[in-house]
Amino acid sequence: MDSLCRAMLTLENVGEMRAFLRDLCTPAELEALADRWRVVPYLLRGVPYREIHERTAVSVTTIGRVARFLSQGNGGYQAAVGHHAVPKLRLRASRSHTSGSGTNGKAKNGSAKIGSGKNGLSRGVRA
Repeated sequence: MDSLCRAMLTLENVGEMRAFLRDLCTPAELEALADRWRVVPYLLRGVPYREIHERTAVSVTTIGRVARFLSQGNGGYQAAVGHHAVPKLRLRASRSHTSGSGTNGKAKNGSAKIGSGKNGLSRGVRA
């Protein structure tokens, strides 16, 4: 694993990294990695799992797994977040499944939000 990490650190730009990952991984593996990374900004903002699923088509199981590793993992997600590598959110102009301007921190369907737990993750990673 260390050898792979060192190889990745030698790559100088997004194009080189993209080529390396395409050579290293199958399309399904790349999609799984991209899906996991795609949900991070939503979790950091406390978006309910079902809403993240609706916006990204990533499974609720995968979203939950990413949320768990964000708060209790090895620190990899947190390191990338700390380096400001988090992708921008694609927010819809209008959301037909919400009423008014927001949900006051509560999911309509009762799903958990990563930033609403006792660990306060979303407060710990935002500037």
